[in-house]
Parts: sequence; C-alpha cells; structure tokens
Amino acid sequence: MFLLEALGQFMTLNEFAVLAMFLVFIYLLFRGIPVAYALVGVSLIFALVAEIFLDPNRAAFRDIIEFDRTGIDYQRLQVLSGRLFGNIVKNPVLVALPMFIFMGLMLDQSGVAQRMMHSMQKLFGGLRGGLSLTVMLIGIILAASTGVIGASVTLLGVMALPAMMQQNYSKPIATGTIASAGTLGILIPPSIMLVIMSDQLAISLGDLFMGALFPGLILGALYIIFIIAYGLINPKAMPAPPQTDEVGWDVVKDVLLAVVPPMFLILLVLGSIFAGFATPTEASGLGALGATLLALANGRLNFKVLKEVSRSTLNTSGYIVGIFLAANFFALVLRRYGGDEIIQGYVLSTFSDPYMIVLFILFIIFLLGFLLDWIEITIIIMPLMLPIIVGLDLAVPGFDQVRDPAVVWFAILVAVTLQTSFLTPPVGFALFYLKGVCPPGVSLGHIYKGIIPFVMLQLLGLFIVFQFPALTTWLPAIAYAD
Repeated sequence: MFLLEALGQFMTLNEFAVLAMFLVFIYLLFRGIPVAYALVGVSLIFALVAEIFLDPNRAAFRDIIEFDRTGIDYQRLQVLSGRLFGNIVKNPVLVALPMFIFMGLMLDQSGVAQRMMHSMQKLFGGLRGGLSLTVMLIGIILAASTGVIGASVTLLGVMALPAMMQQNYSKPIATGTIASAGTLGILIPPSIMLVIMSDQLAISLGDLFMGALFPGLILGALYIIFIIAYGLINPKAMPAPPQTDEVGWDVVKDVLLAVVPPMFLILLVLGSIFAGFATPTEASGLGALGATLLALANGRLNFKVLKEVSRSTLNTSGYIVGIFLAANFFALVLRRYGGDEIIQGYVLSTFSDPYMIVLFILFIIFLLGFLLDWIEITIIIMPLMLPIIVGLDLAVPGFDQVRDPAVVWFAILVAVTLQTSFLTPPVGFALFYLKGVCPPGVSLGHIYKGIIPFVMLQLLGLFIVFQFPALTTWLPAIAYAD
C-alpha cells in the first residue's frame, strides 16, 4: 500500500498499469515465453487487476462482459469476439498475406536464386568485392519477388558465405552483406510487413507498395555504394580471386536468362498493382501462381515440394495471425486502462514542432526494435501512433492526389526504421537465421560487427526519406493523376 501511495506522487494508477503491462510483457519474452502466449497472459492478468483495483469506469471488461444470476451476457461477449477477430475476418487485404508468403517460399524452392548466384558470380566474381556485389544485387531482386526474410537470409547464406570464406573475405563484411541484403524484402514490395501496416493503419496497400519502392531501392543503392567504396579503401577485406576467366557473351546471356524470370514475376505482381489492373490481393494470387510455374519450369516442382511449401506457409501465416489475435487482446485491455490517451499525451508533450514529434516516435520505435519483433511493434504501437500523426500539421505540398499522404509517409518511415530491428541484437532475427547456416569459424561476434555499418546506412536512408517526403508520395500521385 505504501508503494502505491509513493507511486501516486509520480503517476496515476492507470499510468503505472500501462507501464507495467509493457514491462511484464518484455520480461516474459526474455524468459522465453512465446510472443502470443505472453501477450494473452499479460492481458488476462491486467484485465483481472483492472476489475479488482481500478475505477469501475476504467474496468477492463465491465462494459463488455457482465455477470448476473443467469451467467454471462453473451451479447456483450459477442462484441468482444468481434473486436478480437473482426479485422482479420473482414479485411480482404490480409488474404494477400499467405499468398505472398507462399510466393516467397516457392521461389526459394524453384532454383531461381541459385541460378542467379552462379551466373552473377561468373559476371562479377573477378572484381574486387564482386561476391558482395553479387549478393546485394540478388538480395534486391529477391526482395522484390519474395518478401520472406528468413528464406532470403538463409538462401544467401548457404549459397554465398562458403564462397566468400574460400576467397578470404573478411568475416564481418561477408556476414553483414548477407544479413542486410536478405532483410531488404521487408521494405521493398511486395512486403508482408506493409500488408499488416495497411490493415492496422486502414490505408491503401497499393499506396504503401508504391510509397516503399523508392526508399527500398535507395537503401539497396546505399549498400552497393558502401560495398564498392569499402573494397577500394580496404582491399584486403574483399580480395579479388587470383585467377578469373574472361567474361564473354555466354556469361552475359546466362545472367539475362537467370534474371528475366524473376523480373517477369516482379512485373506481373507489382506492375499489375501499379497500373491498376489488379488489387494487391489479386496480384498476390498471380504471384503465387507465377512462382509455382517457375518452379515447374525449372523441374523443381513435385508433391513433396508443394506439401512442404504449403505447410510452411500455414505455419508462418498461423504464427502471424496468432500474434494478431493476441495483440488485439493486449491492445483492447490497454485501451481499457486509457493507455492510448496516456501514451499519446506523453508523446505530444515532448515537443511542440510536429516533425520533432515524428522523429521522437521513430526514435522510440528504433529502441523497441532492439527488444521486440516488427510484428508486435506494427500491431501494438502503430495504431496508438495513428491519431497523433493524423492530428499533426504534416503537409506534403503538390501531391494532393495521394490518400492520407502524411500517414503513407509515416508508415514508410516506420518501415525503414524497422529494417534495423532485423539486424540489432538481441532480437535481430536475420542474425540468427544467418548464424544457423554459417560454416565453422564464423561467430555471432563476427556477425554483430559486420552489421554495424549497414545499420548506419539504414539510418542514413531513414534521414533521406524524412527529408524528402515526396520519395514516398510521388509514385502514388502519378498513379492517381487524371
């Protein structure tokens, strides 16, 4: 009781409960509790606490579930189930989620990436840093045709890292290149993160896909420039092979034959969306079909592959949907505590300038990326920040054709920021995907050291997008122009 009175001098009981919800959730994650279970468990505990200790007007479920002599009011319970399941069941955009996952996993099995790697190695392998350049170019192409981070990082690690080690590449630069190239798929469309953002922010998925294209390509270009410059400054880190065959037209022909099929798939998916021929949901089905046909054309499609890809798609989609439900439950309890008003009040009180408020939000998201996965940040934090962004005076002059331009710009800023969450320990998933396929002698220390310059480049890319909002709104504006 004394503790509660002492805390009352600094914050209200509701404010303390909101802070405690996040701290207990993070604690459970560090104890190894699965994300969905941690979210549901924290929600149930604090819902009970609200019923016992808080003001009746703030009780977690008193206005949703009521008990009387006959038991539960099932009409109110139906309202609760609608809040938890409604967005997932009713939103057709989320149908694209398993389709894009299937497309990425099927491409992983199709042999397209392996063929690109072998052909590009012949084209660039004789250059200093040629293997790193090859990895980055393939990463950009895979990002625009898969959007599945685990598959891209693992595939690039298996194909490129042994060759890099054999050519005496620096272990940090080799692992950093692979990890950063593999994570481009979360930003360059079609991206499953943008699909979820579209649902959480209630904005057009087509707007987000078009808005993310230039920032994603800029980030890839920054990586390539860094690799070329690093090879010139520190040639021992990326040595050229002692002997190389002369590059002829046969090699160029092999590269074109390897690159054209995935580029056609990219044109099929993104081109149909950008041209207005198909919705993102319809385009995701075209992408899944196109990836299956590529696997068939390469002789990689059989019942075993189809079964494995379908099972992996189901597992990944189920994992995301499970977190969706749990996060909705968490957000509902948080709002019963007044958490949305409390958090928004704190954020708005930090700065008077609207653009400084945006930077402050991005800084918080950057820090959260060290501790939380992008899914939790997207589902829990983004809806809390949406009213703040809508209420700020953020204008993008000259591009009035874009629906909700400030929200599109903010969403892409967050997407670029969340790129860092894949590379920053202790929760950076790309690091662990890569470590799982590393040859002996490559440690997590090498990987951590290697990702530092690429995280800096991600922050530089974020600064560029922040300074030039038109990078995210020009393409949607052109698409919607009369």
